[in-house]
Amino acid sequence: MTTTPSEYDLHAYVDGLLDGERREAVEDWLARHPGRAAEIRAWQRDAQLLRAALVGDALALPGELDPARLRAGLARRRNARYAIAATVLLSLGAGGIGGWQIREWRGQESNRSAAAFASMAPMGDAIAAHRLFASRHDLRPDRAARGGDLQGWLDANFRESMRLPDLSGAGFRQVGARLLATEQGAAALVVYEDAGGNAISFYIRPPGPRRHLLARGDRRDGDLLTQYWSRGGYNYAMVSSGESADVVRRALDGAI
Repeated sequence: MTTTPSEYDLHAYVDGLLDGERREAVEDWLARHPGRAAEIRAWQRDAQLLRAALVGDALALPGELDPARLRAGLARRRNARYAIAATVLLSLGAGGIGGWQIREWRGQESNRSAAAFASMAPMGDAIAAHRLFASRHDLRPDRAARGGDLQGWLDANFRESMRLPDLSGAGFRQVGARLLATEQGAAALVVYEDAGGNAISFYIRPPGPRRHLLARGDRRDGDLLTQYWSRGGYNYAMVSSGESADVVRRALDGAI
């Protein structure tokens, strides 16, 4: 590869998604740029840590994969390049629950662990994305809201996506969006905030190869309420906390 690989190519290389020729081109370029090669190796280590941490209690983790240590490490990595890499790794770790992770661990873990993994509550990736991105204010979004409307950006990345709920009546405005990646295709997180910095996130992703669509429902995880549903070939979720959960419920009643 004579030209510098794009960020997309580097992320795809880390995630093992490049075909043979493109992978070899990236590896050739990295061999001639040892600084970036070391950085890519660090991304690959982070991928393993994030995937393990997002499994939760389904698998026993050794000390170096302890979630508390992982969170501490994430807090120290506040530069923009790491944030971009974490976006891809996070969604692959949590969003691929029905995909490559089960295949990877099926031959290595007990039937009990596989059953626990498969039975995890829906839209755990939406919760993980909210905690990593919507709850923090030091990571720049992939797309900032201009004029308060990210619908055009969403429509450009997702065919026939639903309209973003209007939360302005409750004081929440769109502030930014992140494009994520799953094995089945692109996912995205749109963040709303009010004047006090409280966040609500809107999450969209494909349902997976078996088209696992969701009936409307909700689940609690600590202080967060996730309200989820399916529509038009996508799975959706909105994650909120405290009184903002009622804001989401009222908005969804009129939208789905």
